[in-house]
Amino acid sequence: MTQPVRVPASTGLSLITGGAGFIATNVADRLLASGRRVRLLDNLSREGVEENVRWIRQRYGDRVEFMRADVRDETAVRRAIRGVDQVFHFAAQVAVTTSLVDPFLDFEVNARGTLNLLEAIRTLDAPPSLLFTSTNKVYGDLYDVALRRRRSRYEPADDRVLDRGIAEWRRLDFHSPYGCSKGAAEQYVLDYARTFGLPATVFRMSCIYGPHQFGTEDQGWVAHFLIQALRRRPITLYGDGLQVRDILFVEDLVDAMLLAHERIEDTAGDAFNIGGGPARTVSLIELMDLIADVTGDRPVFTMEPWRPADQRYYVSCTARFERLTGWRPRVGVRQGVERLLDWLVSSGVTDAQVAAAGKVAS
Repeated sequence: MTQPVRVPASTGLSLITGGAGFIATNVADRLLASGRRVRLLDNLSREGVEENVRWIRQRYGDRVEFMRADVRDETAVRRAIRGVDQVFHFAAQVAVTTSLVDPFLDFEVNARGTLNLLEAIRTLDAPPSLLFTSTNKVYGDLYDVALRRRRSRYEPADDRVLDRGIAEWRRLDFHSPYGCSKGAAEQYVLDYARTFGLPATVFRMSCIYGPHQFGTEDQGWVAHFLIQALRRRPITLYGDGLQVRDILFVEDLVDAMLLAHERIEDTAGDAFNIGGGPARTVSLIELMDLIADVTGDRPVFTMEPWRPADQRYYVSCTARFERLTGWRPRVGVRQGVERLLDWLVSSGVTDAQVAAAGKVAS
């Protein structure tokens, strides 16, 4: 097995917006372990994320700077960007369901917050490199992709899509307010790279999972399923359970993110699909079977109707990013699920802890 990407030793300063979240914690851990300093910006609006901040600060002390602030606050964003040489922009409203209830909040956080950050970067004489995390939802519901139904999953009728996944040439089709706000934000990032020469790139991400994730029905469903199984509580499946996603272990995602910054001259101004790809796919029903296998207990689940903008099949084609950087995912589905399960158990996941951290977004 190849080793994780190592960050070159440096005393540079990285800014992570949404810095108390699951992915941010894993990125910060890797950066700090390399000797870099990290500034975390988060408004702590999601219950329980303080635990991630506490964990990373206990581990690395005063090399971690925490700013309690909101990306909607232009002044705070301008303060946060001072002195940094790279930015990971994760701050977001992350749920389709929330965007349906409050589209204004969704827009203000995802689109306006991103524009605030881009404008702050644009004022600098030496702009830092920027990585923005978008979503596969910018491709819409993909209903025009013909599917065939197998015993436990959907799969594309076109063998080329089955073998390769959904590529970046796919037309954009923003669906749901969340899809619109994230899509608008990523297009601003790409255009600021083109119009103003900012060293910025976009990841259109599939499903990410791993340690420090306490998922919900709306976000982080792999962790959510495991947590519910550990709590012996029923899981709700929306649709028929045959929908398929490619899932990417967070350690592999961190590798890709570090390479995107390292190769920013090649990646700037472009959007890349990032996920587990065709070799790391699972349907909801198949994940239930896997959880039963690794825990010895089959989860109880109920079925509910499809939700707006649900994709029956989404698998990332990551070939462009792989060719450009040499990146390859290393952790398989079963191995990753077992590692997340081990972390949840070793962390002492109890009802109280999960209730406190249950809204930590991935």
